[in-house]
Order: sequence, then structure tokens, then C-alpha cells
Amino acid sequence: MSSPSVVNSHSAPSSPLKLATTLGALGVVYGDIGTSPLYALKEAAKAATHGGPLTHDAVLGVASLILWALILIISLKYAMLILRADNRGEGGIVALLALLHARNAPPGSWRAQLLVVGLIGAALLYGDGAITPAISVLSAIEGLKVDAPSVEHLVVPITIAILVGLFVIQKHGTGFIGQIFGPVMLFWFAVLAALGIHGIIKAPAVLAALSPYYAVDFLLHQDFHVSFAILGAAFLAVTGGEAMYADMGHFGRFPIRLAWFAVALPALVLNYFGQAGLLITDPTAIDNPFYQLAPDWAQYPLVAVAALATVIASQAIISGVYSLTQQSIQLGFLPRMQIRHTTSDAMGQIYVPLVNWLLAAATLGAVIGFGTSDALAGAYGIAVSLLMAITTLLAALVAIQWGYSPVLVIAVNGFFFVIDCIFFAANSTKLFEGGWFPLVLAAVVAFLMLTWRGGVRLVEIARGKLRQPEEDLIETAISKCRARLTGTAIFLASNPKGVPLALTQFVKHNHCLHARVLLVTIQIEEQPRIADEDRAEVIEITEGITRIILHYGFMQYPTIHKGLLLACKQGKLPGLDLTDVTYYVGRETIIPREDVPGMWVWREAIFAFLQRNAERTAAFFDVPTSQVVEFGTEIEI
Repeated sequence: MSSPSVVNSHSAPSSPLKLATTLGALGVVYGDIGTSPLYALKEAAKAATHGGPLTHDAVLGVASLILWALILIISLKYAMLILRADNRGEGGIVALLALLHARNAPPGSWRAQLLVVGLIGAALLYGDGAITPAISVLSAIEGLKVDAPSVEHLVVPITIAILVGLFVIQKHGTGFIGQIFGPVMLFWFAVLAALGIHGIIKAPAVLAALSPYYAVDFLLHQDFHVSFAILGAAFLAVTGGEAMYADMGHFGRFPIRLAWFAVALPALVLNYFGQAGLLITDPTAIDNPFYQLAPDWAQYPLVAVAALATVIASQAIISGVYSLTQQSIQLGFLPRMQIRHTTSDAMGQIYVPLVNWLLAAATLGAVIGFGTSDALAGAYGIAVSLLMAITTLLAALVAIQWGYSPVLVIAVNGFFFVIDCIFFAANSTKLFEGGWFPLVLAAVVAFLMLTWRGGVRLVEIARGKLRQPEEDLIETAISKCRARLTGTAIFLASNPKGVPLALTQFVKHNHCLHARVLLVTIQIEEQPRIADEDRAEVIEITEGITRIILHYGFMQYPTIHKGLLLACKQGKLPGLDLTDVTYYVGRETIIPREDVPGMWVWREAIFAFLQRNAERTAAFFDVPTSQVVEFGTEIEI
């Protein structure tokens, strides 16, 4: 599904770099799905008993179902199909929306409807981000109960302590943790494989589950509600697979595929089959088959390794939420927030304080509210399954847009879309068991995204009515200004056309202009990155007045000062001394009005609240604070 015009920068790295990148992908991409054996087969086996004894056929059916879910959803759909729908090497929901040009679609068009669907998909990642650390760390610490049941009351406090520590260290950067991601997860997958082989040796008959017959036959011979419960629990084995696509830009297709097929998939299959083999020989191990695979002497070391693996999986999810937030802000889906770069040599290492603590509150609330991984399993899966269905749908539309046969696309993506819908329907049965929790989180985020998006559109319409055309500015500069002040003034403009409101206010009150005026606009493009040589577009409006459009990709952090400095170095702005300029920035006060066409007034009030509390324009775009002057404007929507 690759577009001929798309160039993937990761397509041909050297062999040592391939191996290093593959190891990195193993730590970041597969942390979530790699810790699923802690709870996935256990929950599926419990669903298969539906209150009765665990039978031999049930164990084979569950093991076969998990295996073929990994093959169909992760190996075929994500690794072989979805990874081809890249936006110049980048993946994820935001990249798909950019490819479909949904951001600037006219209201009411089908692309605008796609934008709503895509934003819901992005919001679901926030729900997933709150649940994943909770269930992963909790299920790891529950291993303590296997050898010492008396410490059960300590499981939740220990889990909370680990998660609090994880969220606290975010502001200091995660460079050190990032360096150990790959090696630790490689060791973790080796442990999974070794435990699995140990269980398979005890019951080689479990290898019969390699045939999909056992999965299909077992499901068909159960009551409808039981089959759905089993499907919903088995889906836990593939949660985390969406990270393959979201993190493609960091590692590239080849390392992600190599890490999956060479390490992650074999280790996961061996471990799931090992747990199934244990349940065949000892059905009473159903309470925690993962830890009971290990000998007694290895219980505590295994808990420690599992806890470290789940912390890594949680960190990958948290970092992914930061990245998604930054992309959403760039494309105008969320209000500006404070974004800190935790290291000077890697732009991807960011920290978003507000998101960090909101995510911490949701995660800790899930741990305290649900209490056990069994209870959290009911909340897990529904958001991910819906996200996977949305991704399949958007990827199909991208393929058709790229010129692939609609019949072929509908046949292939339609097959996987049906599977996604079946799993979503199965997980929907857990709605009242906890599935509501990530959906409520996602609904709140999606509502805020859509409200912000709608409010920004209304403000731009209002600005357009107030904004002077460039012809008026030229006339003002030539004939109406009583004086030209010495020095250079830089006016930030939200639109690359017309006159910024701050400049209009300046001329209205002062009846003069600076000798040199620069109108600077940040324009976020629907591609991940813009090269430095294409950063600054310089347009001469008239003598002494220049428009500068700074182009950034949605994966890049837009900084006005660095953009102008680059333009100066490239000779596009001769004679400009950035230490001796004044930046004029408009600060708008939004006034909701019932008699002005727009959104419901209560939504406009929410938008106004978000706008008031958003990061200041100058601070967000890295404008030197000592050189900033703000002009206030009231805008009614």
C-alpha cells in the first residue's frame, strides 16, 4: 500500500544500524503486547470455563484462538498491510488524517466526517494510555501472591508506588530508561520463551492448537454470550499491536517487522502454549498460569523482571501519548500546552506536564477503583478494538486515494475490518464491567478536540471579517503613516494572507510603522517533516514590509526564533539582527454570543475557557520574552 511518491528514510540502513534499530523497536514497540502473557491467557481461560471446570478442549481452543489472533491481526494486518500506509515514513492516526487531507476539509464534506472519526480514534489512545500502565504493572506485582498469598493486601500499594515514581520522573527525561528498553525487553522475551518451552515439554499435546480448527470448533460449540466473552478476553493478547504503526516513524518498517517475526511472535506463542500446556496438566493453575510456569526459586526474580518490563511498556505508552498530544496541537486539534524538551540532542524526548498528571490521575484511579488485573481486564480491550477498526477503515481510504483497485482494497481491508468489528462487538459485552472507563476518557478527549477544532474555525471566520486586506496595508504604509519608526517590528500572523490584527491595532493607535516590518506565520504542513532549506518562504509585499511563512511538519516543534535565524543564515533576510527586533503578538479574548451563528453557547464557553488557559503564543513558539509586546483584541463567536 505504498505510494510511489513516498520516500521512507529507514528503507536501507546498514546492517549494524538495522540490528540496533531492531533492538530499540523491541523495547519501545513491543513493550505493551510483550507483557500481555501476564494476564491474557488467564482471562481467556476463565471466560472459557463459564463457571464450570476447565476442559482439555477449552484450553486448546483458547490457545489456538490467541495464536491465530496474533497471526491475523498483528502479523498479517499490521506488519504486512497497515505498515505500508505511511506518510513519508510516519504512521499513526494523525499521519492517516494528514494523508487524507481531512484537516482543512469544508464542514459537512465526507473528509470532514473522516476527521471526526479520526479524532475519535486519536482520543481512544488516551483511554488506552490510562489503562495499559495500570493493568500491566498490577498484573506483574500480583505475582507476589503466588508464593506468598499473605501479601495480597500490598499489591495495590506497591503498584501505586511504582506508577507514581514513573510519572514523577517524566519531567527529568527518560533517556536512561530508554537506553535499557531494548536489552531488557530482549531478556524478557527470552524468559517468556524459556517458560513456554518448559510448559510445552510437560504437555506436548498442546501443539495441536497450532491448527485453527480448535479455535473455530470451540467457539461454534459454545453459547453465543460465552463465545463473545472468550473472544473479548483473547483480544487482550493483541492489545499493544497498534504501537507497530504508531511508532513506525521512529524505527522504520524493516526493524519493526524483524523484531516481531524473529523475536516477539515466537516468544509470545511459546509462552501462551506453555501456559496452555500447564493448564492441561494442572487446571487449578488457572488463577495465575504465567507465574506458576516458573519454579519456586524463580518466583521473586520473575516478579522483578516482569515489573521492569511493565514499567518499560508503560513508559512507551506515556511517551506515545506525549507525541500524540504534540502532533494534535500542531494540527490544531488541541489547545497549545507547555511542552518541554527533556534533552537537547533528541527532539522526540518531550514532556507535557498537564497531560502527564491527567494521565497519572486516570491511571491511579483505575488501579484504586478496579483493584485487580482481573477487574481491569473488563476495562481493557474495547478502546483498542475500536481504534483498530478505525485504523483499518482509514488505511483502506488511503489505499484507494493512492490508486489501488477499490475491489481489491475492499476485499482485503474489508476482511480485516470484519475481524476488528467482531472483536469490538465481543469487547462491548464488557461495557458495564469496566469497558465504560476508557470510553468515557476517550469521549471527553474527543469532545474537547472537536470543540477546540470548531472554536478555532469560528475564531478564524471572525478574524477574517476584522482583518484588513494587504492593499490597505500598502496604502497605509505609503500615504497614511505620519512617521516610520527606526528598527524592525515582527508581527505574528495566524493567516498567511491579509493584515494581522495586532498590526491593525498598532497603526490605529500609533499612526506609524517601523522602518522594517515582518509578518510571520507558522504553517503546519500535512507531512511529518520539512527540510531546513524549505523552512522559510519570504514574500516582499512592499518596500519595508515582508511576509515570512515558516513551514513545519506535524512531527516538528515550531519555533519562530530558530526559523528566522535559519532564514538569516540562508541569506533570505539580509541585514536582520534578531537581537534588536520587537515582536508584536495579538492576545484575543473570546466572547461567546447566542446571537452569533456558531456552536451551542455552552460549547463556545468551554472553548473560551480552553483558549484563556492555553499556553501563551509567544511562549509556545519560543519567542524571546524580553522582546514581546502584546495587543489585546475581543472576538465574538
